[in-house]
Amino acid sequence: MPQRPHTPQQALQRLIEGNERFIRGKAKHGNVSPRTLARLRGGQNPFAVILGCSDSRVPPELVFDQGFGDLFVIRIAGNVIAPDVNGSIQYAHQHLGTKLMVILGHEDCGAVKAALAARFTRAKHPERIRRLVAFISPGVRRIDPAQTAARLLAAGVEANVRWSMHQLNRTPEMQRANREEENVLVVGAVYELATGRVRWLEPD
Repeated sequence: MPQRPHTPQQALQRLIEGNERFIRGKAKHGNVSPRTLARLRGGQNPFAVILGCSDSRVPPELVFDQGFGDLFVIRIAGNVIAPDVNGSIQYAHQHLGTKLMVILGHEDCGAVKAALAARFTRAKHPERIRRLVAFISPGVRRIDPAQTAARLLAAGVEANVRWSMHQLNRTPEMQRANREEENVLVVGAVYELATGRVRWLEPD
């Protein structure tokens, strides 16, 4: 098994390289033997947290070409920062020592579509979907609705990723890590459905 990256920057580079292999059809983590699984019985040591959408078209382990035990994956529609999500991220950071946190959105996100429809066309959703939309709505409130539907959705997807990043960076754990100059990195990305490429967002 490859050595765990020493820094979040090295961890990010491993994800970038894995996505490049995935795009080229050169993935190397497709086959897993019982011997590999047996090595993980004693515990886990993931090098990155991936908060992604539940969309079945975006499986993080495949997208980043990583193996069993490499990623601590949290999946929820709209890759939102819900209370339980925060608890899972805190566990990975404090108990597993994971220093890289990735918010992974994707093109054509249905949860973002629902939030945009509720905001700009007053669409009505069932109760539990309304609760999900409520997590997304603050992040898309400044989007200009006077654009094509495709551009509006693309802007909404990116804005939602940045909103989740903003919320994560404001948690007491991340603020304490920053005060103590702990090397922790929160990054955002958008998965392109047609190409398989992960587009990394520039910092605000």
